[in-house]
Amino acid sequence: MSSFGTYIRTSSNVAAPRPWSATAGGVALSVRLTPKGGRDAIGGIETLADGRAVLKTRVRAAPSEGAANEALCRLIAKAAGVPPRDVALIAGATARVKRLAISGDPPRLIAALEKMVATG
Repeated sequence: MSSFGTYIRTSSNVAAPRPWSATAGGVALSVRLTPKGGRDAIGGIETLADGRAVLKTRVRAAPSEGAANEALCRLIAKAAGVPPRDVALIAGATARVKRLAISGDPPRLIAALEKMVATG
């Protein structure tokens, strides 16, 4: 077998990049939000053109007066199993790609996020 075939087989064992990382007080999460998306939903992980991984999300709320951002925080809180007050927008208030902070125990939060993307 060629070395190229071996490379392909071993590279498939590499974990896909995740849009979250553990922090001192919880987890930082990158999301791509689609407001006025018809429903509140999490659509899985997507890799942007620049190589960053983001969690695809959509909410029914319009992007006016922070309504879509609030709906996003509620959606992520429910999926992570934490109260909405434990999810905060830390970057990207007016951008489609946003950064959230989820307060809590990092291993538990990461396990909840992994389960969420596995079940779709």
